Amino acid sequence: QVQLVESGGGSVQAGDSLRVSCVVSGAVDNIDSVGWSRQRPGHQGEVVTTMLSDGTTTYLDSVKGRFTVSRDNAKNTVYLQMINLKPEDTAIYRCKVVRRGAAYWGRGTRVTVSS
Repeated sequence: QVQLVESGGGSVQAGDSLRVSCVVSGAVDNIDSVGWSRQRPGHQGEVVTTMLSDGTTTYLDSVKGRFTVSRDNAKNTVYLQMINLKPEDTAIYRCKVVRRGAAYWGRGTRVTVSS
């Protein structure tokens, strides 16, 4: 089993930066990928970024150049650094880990960006 706990969300102004974190515990070996998804008000959920075990990373077009995913294996933590935030980035951000083909999700952390 894998447990994920996000933190670092909050309320910011447009143009601000924010970093959200995801601590991974439990079975932390053999992880296929890590990433972040978000649920914006009135929208379907969308995958923001995915990082494969070989380091290959993909991003949602609307966040390219502004969001960066990283992973600290020593701390078992996945980060999402967000810069130049926009009101349309307002969402609940959830961490996702895929281990041996099984997906695990955190409960999410809320990010609110005001104009």
